[in-house]
Amino acid sequence: MIHPGWYDKLLLVPLGYSTGSFRGKTYGLSHRSFNGGRSHKLFAEELGGADFISLNLYKTRAGLQLKPCEMPEEKVIDFLEALELTGR
Repeated sequence: MIHPGWYDKLLLVPLGYSTGSFRGKTYGLSHRSFNGGRSHKLFAEELGGADFISLNLYKTRAGLQLKPCEMPEEKVIDFLEALELTGR
């Protein structure tokens, strides 16, 4: 199965807390995995700002199911594709 680039980037985010950069701004990232890696939760908060990203992702028999929390799917995908990890 070929995964979209944003999914591969999500898997690169370390579990637990880390930091990353998106469009010149620093974000604190909290990544948790459940059900043997079949579901993920990511919360990213702009440090010193008001922006945030929140998503749940489920791997099902039908494929990947991305469930953003109170924001457009495009915002989440854009964030993941452009995210640069900077540290733990």
